[in-house]
Amino acid sequence: MTISKNNSPIGFFDSGVGGLTVLKEVKKLLPNEDFIYFGDTLHVPYGDKTKEQLLLYSQNILKFFEEKGCKAVVMACNTTSSTIYEDIKDTYNFKLYPVVQSVAKILARIDIKRLGIFATKATINSRAYEKEISKYNDEMQVFGQYCPQWVNIVENNLTSTSESIKIIKSDLDKMLKNTPQKIVLGCTHYPYLMPILTKFAPKDLFIDPAKHLALFVKDDLEKSGLIKDNNTENFEDFYVSSGPDKFKKSAKTFYEIKDSVKIISFG
Repeated sequence: MTISKNNSPIGFFDSGVGGLTVLKEVKKLLPNEDFIYFGDTLHVPYGDKTKEQLLLYSQNILKFFEEKGCKAVVMACNTTSSTIYEDIKDTYNFKLYPVVQSVAKILARIDIKRLGIFATKATINSRAYEKEISKYNDEMQVFGQYCPQWVNIVENNLTSTSESIKIIKSDLDKMLKNTPQKIVLGCTHYPYLMPILTKFAPKDLFIDPAKHLALFVKDDLEKSGLIKDNNTENFEDFYVSSGPDKFKKSAKTFYEIKDSVKIISFG
């Protein structure tokens, strides 16, 4: 596999604003890198899409990153990482970092017996977290739970409404019946909901995989000799498949996008 040169950008993609939680953490560790982000807002949420749909969307996006000359792409989406990574992992000429597979080894090392996973329907049905964690720790019990409305709450900037808070608390109460010692926010949109979740449970109960993924990406790029090696001015580009203004507004609670968000379609 031919890897792009050090000074090429790192790509990120997700169904919407959720992947910005990962970009934010990677940027903290690698502030001099160049970043290109794509939010597939036309098809959000990914959690209720078929594998065939997810393959089509992802192939179009990854081809776009290939054309942009990215040296690495972060699949900042639990749903695509869970369902299609194995099908595409050897297809492209850049590093590919799927969130589930990249953080499972770290999660498996946590000294607990009962782990909760909040995630989308596709991620829960794939049992990807259970399968990956069991490779390193077969004693950990994993309790997966689908949260059908959480992505839409974030994407539509509804986190402060009483109805949203009621929904989130109800889902949390259901998970707490499993008495988990930690709960993974297994969708990149879910860290946006931490201000609500922490009203009803301790903050240290929740794990944001974005922090673990960022460390994994940094370490692997360093080992591969792919850290940016010059002092040129760095850039960030943001693309979406629909609603750039809405994307920018929804992102604001977590990530400040300074320039305009560009719209692009794949026919």
